[in-house]
Amino acid sequence: MAQSEKYGRTYHYPFSPGTTSDDRINHDYWLDVQRIDKLVHTEKMDGENNCLSRFGVFARSHAAPTASPWTTTIRQYWGQIRRELGELEVFLENCYAIHSLQYRQLDHHFYVFAVREKGIWLSWEETKFYAALLDLPTVPELSITTTPASKSRFEEDLLQLTAGPGRYDPVDAVTGKPASMEGIVSRNMAHYATEAFKNNVFKYVRKGHVKTDEHWTRHWKRAPLIQEGGNYVATD
Repeated sequence: MAQSEKYGRTYHYPFSPGTTSDDRINHDYWLDVQRIDKLVHTEKMDGENNCLSRFGVFARSHAAPTASPWTTTIRQYWGQIRRELGELEVFLENCYAIHSLQYRQLDHHFYVFAVREKGIWLSWEETKFYAALLDLPTVPELSITTTPASKSRFEEDLLQLTAGPGRYDPVDAVTGKPASMEGIVSRNMAHYATEAFKNNVFKYVRKGHVKTDEHWTRHWKRAPLIQEGGNYVATD
């Protein structure tokens, strides 16, 4: 039995080009966003989904805490703050290991993108508040939009956001060539219940974003930071 509930599967926008046969698409997303007062669009980082809770540090599966080598430093950090978490479950992008993208301006290895408490996904402002209390950054905030009136304009604006390189100057990990950002995650700025997740969170992912294979874990490399050491969780 899982010690906690894992992060919900995020449905793609219908115009997201990075879908695979295993992905789900929200074809009714427009009806959902019409019911949302404010949407915040954040950069989707190319990392591993980790969760910090009072029970441990979890990767995608919540059946048992993770023990992977690229979570060593975040697990050490968890040992320092675990008694402060209470009912909070803090979800973050673990960019300690290089995946398909290498960020040339990475200033941290762990970026908070959501916080859950007792079955409720906290608002974006509350998420940023708790991230700051834990001395962790949040994923980059790209834009905030009120309830959109035009579907075509909404999609055009989102596509313009995705065309940029992102906050941390990514390059293709294989070729070293400049790359666009991994994608965008849009979420309701307000809080919402776990069962309403699919109607409040949406994503756009670039085409061909996954270039790692089943042998990735054997040859993984640590992502360098622009300033090693200092006030960061990872220092080795």
